[in-house]
Amino acid sequence: MSSKAIAAAVAKAHVTYESACGATPKKGYAACNALRVTAGTTAFQEEQAAKKGTSPATVSPKASSATPTGYGPSDLQSAYGLTSAAANNGSGQTIAIVDAYDDPNAAADLATYRSYYGLPACTTANGCFKKVSQTGSTTSLPTADSGWAGEISLDLDMVSAIAPNAKILLVEASSSSMANLGKAVNEAVTLGAKFVSNSYGGSESSSDTSYDSSYFNHPGVAITVSAGDEGYGAEYPAASKYVTAVGGTKLSKSSTTRGWTESVWNTSSTEGTGSGCSSYDAKPSWQTDTGCTKRMIADVSAVADPATGVSVYDSYGSDGTGWNTYGGTSASAPIIASVYALAGTPSSGSSPSSFPYAHTSALNDVTSGSNGSCSTSYFCTAKSGYDGPTGLGTPQGLSAFTG
Repeated sequence: MSSKAIAAAVAKAHVTYESACGATPKKGYAACNALRVTAGTTAFQEEQAAKKGTSPATVSPKASSATPTGYGPSDLQSAYGLTSAAANNGSGQTIAIVDAYDDPNAAADLATYRSYYGLPACTTANGCFKKVSQTGSTTSLPTADSGWAGEISLDLDMVSAIAPNAKILLVEASSSSMANLGKAVNEAVTLGAKFVSNSYGGSESSSDTSYDSSYFNHPGVAITVSAGDEGYGAEYPAASKYVTAVGGTKLSKSSTTRGWTESVWNTSSTEGTGSGCSSYDAKPSWQTDTGCTKRMIADVSAVADPATGVSVYDSYGSDGTGWNTYGGTSASAPIIASVYALAGTPSSGSSPSSFPYAHTSALNDVTSGSNGSCSTSYFCTAKSGYDGPTGLGTPQGLSAFTG
């Protein structure tokens, strides 16, 4: 079947989904940005059916799928020019995942995902995987939570997909308060991680600048944060000047030379990648857009649309049904953290969030779509060059993530 015909089939993907972590968080707290597909047909399923000449399968909301229904490692590596780097880079690097609450099945589910896709084993026993609390304890862990467990599975699987040779450190905060999540970020850095992924956010507040200095100011450490899943509007900690804010795209197979195409992820007026001009955080020197005098979100982006979502294995709780497809900017943040890891340890004292701004030609510029309506067009609408929803673009190999 021709690539054009496959692309046409993939374009039909349409799904319904739910937020893994529920309602909008109260002030001072964050919600995870993971979205679990509950029904419909994903881009991956459309592609498989087109290649076989059959009708596409559909996602069932509660029944475990025997095989993946979303994009896997080879798809993501192909889309972002990382196939060679994923195979050869990342050894000796530690990528930290910061989330709230405990996923009791994290190690087992990670093993299932990696085994299915033929990735090297990453276990506690072989020293590749470590799970700790925000104080660094391996035994005194937070209460378990099935929604955040889904988020944890998504994060661990995205690190595995992009940087299969790296070590993974999971730091579980005792609650979803910004203070506890921030302490978990500090613990990740204390334990040696040079790459820290954060797939959560909440509304901005006047406390953000103090959170910045207490939890996110780690020179020489690449800290990535999801831009949010509720369409146009700024979230924290994506608004921190010390992090790489990661927006979300719709990623589809195409007949282009790249083989893939991307646009802004936007499902409805309240569902899509976050973006916006911060109300509190100062603009970092390396960000030069002129419409926003403070920090602008996002910096870069990667796949987040649940319809073009990623394969995740999660077996904990009522929604832990085995193979699932997930989306949300919770997928894009660990992908970008892992690209930083493949690119190598950031230079001492550096601001890794500035690296893409020095290498804009080494990114896939996303130029179509919007995530809402706004008075300053590029805050919510993609265009050539920098824009809010997708930042400078998506990875095209490693060059934009070194410095």
